[in-house]
Amino acid sequence: MKLLIKGATILTMRHDAPFTGDILIDGSRIADIQPAIRDAGADEVIHAEGMAAMPGLINAHQHTPMSLLRGFSDDLKLMDWLEKKMFPAEARMTPEDIYWGAKLAMAEMIRSGTTAFADMYIHMNEIAAAVEETGMRASLTRGLVFTEDDGGRRMAEALDLIKRWSGKAEGRITTMLGPHSPYTVPPELWREVIRLAEQEDIPIHTHLAETVEEVALIRERYNQTPTEYLYHLGLFEKAHVLLAHSVHLNRRDIGYLRGMRGGAAHNPISNLKLGCGIAPVSEMTEQGIAVGIGTDGAGSAATLDMFEEIRAAAWLQKLDYGDPAKLPAMEALRMATAGSASVLGIADEVGTLEAGKKADLILIDLRKPHLQPVHNLPSLLAYCAVGADVDTTIVNGRVLMRGRRLLTIDEDELLAQVSKRARRIVEGI
Repeated sequence: MKLLIKGATILTMRHDAPFTGDILIDGSRIADIQPAIRDAGADEVIHAEGMAAMPGLINAHQHTPMSLLRGFSDDLKLMDWLEKKMFPAEARMTPEDIYWGAKLAMAEMIRSGTTAFADMYIHMNEIAAAVEETGMRASLTRGLVFTEDDGGRRMAEALDLIKRWSGKAEGRITTMLGPHSPYTVPPELWREVIRLAEQEDIPIHTHLAETVEEVALIRERYNQTPTEYLYHLGLFEKAHVLLAHSVHLNRRDIGYLRGMRGGAAHNPISNLKLGCGIAPVSEMTEQGIAVGIGTDGAGSAATLDMFEEIRAAAWLQKLDYGDPAKLPAMEALRMATAGSASVLGIADEVGTLEAGKKADLILIDLRKPHLQPVHNLPSLLAYCAVGADVDTTIVNGRVLMRGRRLLTIDEDELLAQVSKRARRIVEGI
């Protein structure tokens, strides 16, 4: 099937200026982008005058089922949030709850212009099924916490996920290994995961240096920073690695990451809301380290709107360095698209709009008071746009939302399921 988008203001996220033009999609890929495309033989035409077209946003770190816990445990210190609220609630979640929580997150992401995401959780088969049904693109990871001996069950589930789902859903699903963090995985198991990742060329998704407490704990155990500890275990030698958060890095830590495959997933709103700190994003990018943007789970960040994350990321760097030129608008947008694609290891397929790449893109309605006038499109999108401005979301050439209406999710059924399940999960906690 051929789909032709006409008359959009196109921001490719490459190094060209925005221009008015047409985009031809043939099947799952972009066939052509030109100022004008005639006689394309399109099966469907979207007239996009007054709209901006850009690559779909890519959420580089998520825990989708935590959407069921949105607003349940706000304004608490991190360990109270985890131990008194999150862990007891998550212990009550069934595989069916996981499915519906993930689907709720996907509905929110599609509505706000996210086309791909990286997820780490449990019961990943249910999440994969939701990805397959909704039409999104995802990198899925079974989180591995080894605080007690489970007889190898978690690792077996992680490997089963990779075997069962990698490359499935028309190639929209990729997979990673997910050792949770430096403080929840002992050294011998880290070495096992790294060996397996290098041997089978499987990427690794982990949390790194999210809090000062983590830094102090690893210093007490190993007399190293968390980054230094993982560096000496060999994590950054060969494997492609996604490092979520990466907040508390010193200059030497950043040096350890230079030249690594993969990069960091910056979660500005979650880190702000939990009082974790501000990641040294500008220093990492200056050292050639890829940085993407993610939301973290809605249980901490509250919102999955990537436009809010883009804005927060840019403003935090300006504040942290006392320099309004830090992380300019276009660079922040690139982090949420091409940067996140690099961190997920899918930059050869998505993250920019160009012929031959997968047709993952969004149309943003600029015909609104807060998006006029259009002096500078990147600044407008980075600093003024919100997820509700997204009119159309397309993944793999398939339209998932058109005119703000979800086409692959029954929203009434979803909201009914979520309401009753969320009440049961948190009751009495």
